[in-house]
Amino acid sequence: MTACGRTLRVAVRPGEESVPPLLLMNGIGASLEVLQPFVDALAPGRAVIRFDVPGVGGSPRPVLPYRLATLSPVVAGVLTQLGYEEPVDVLGLSWGGALAQHFAVQHRRRCRRLVLAATGTGTLMVPGHPRVLSRMLTPRRHRDRAYATEIAGTIYGGTMRTDPERAAQVLHSETRLGPQRGYYYQLAASAGWSSLPFLRLIRQPTLVMAGDDDPIIPVVNAQLMARLIPDARLHLYRGGHLALVTEAPELAPVIERFLA
Repeated sequence: MTACGRTLRVAVRPGEESVPPLLLMNGIGASLEVLQPFVDALAPGRAVIRFDVPGVGGSPRPVLPYRLATLSPVVAGVLTQLGYEEPVDVLGLSWGGALAQHFAVQHRRRCRRLVLAATGTGTLMVPGHPRVLSRMLTPRRHRDRAYATEIAGTIYGGTMRTDPERAAQVLHSETRLGPQRGYYYQLAASAGWSSLPFLRLIRQPTLVMAGDDDPIIPVVNAQLMARLIPDARLHLYRGGHLALVTEAPELAPVIERFLA
């Protein structure tokens, strides 16, 4: 679908009209297939909307770089084309959590409730260890299964420490890879960005979720966000950065109760 001059690959799981649809915003470098285990764990009556950001998965490579502020209207335009005029619920995972925060403020009338999972406030946050962050600067883990297995425990924590092969399976199983440039565009889109100055402008009921063993986004960031967002609640779980996918049967019901 094309909106605001940008083309995105979009997937929609139909649902019941009486249940607000859920718009998912994925982590960096990940195609929409990565979230399939979580989608499968949601109530079948809930419509789910997913998309690949420009240059990732099945979305074509962007001609020009973009920012979160310019991608947010694209997503809003896609919702309009799909016929979703009423507010939707929004869930952002990791990098997608930054986009979700921006969307909730920039398009507040399109967002009913907000879920922020394994995410932070951008540049102004408590960072992970430099060794961990340095691994995030390239898309190699999405393209090299052996490398993903090698570093999984270090960068994702949680159950990946004892079963690193799960990371390779999550990142590579049925995943469509876009050009490497798409990953760097996505990385640059949030460079210098921070939600810290406008967290109090997020007025939607918000669920902030974080794992107690997330090397990329230390749990203190979730605690800070839950304090600064006016109508937020905090849910801490045992697990790492990818628990929303690897432990979807345990976390999906928590999100369903919040959305209900």
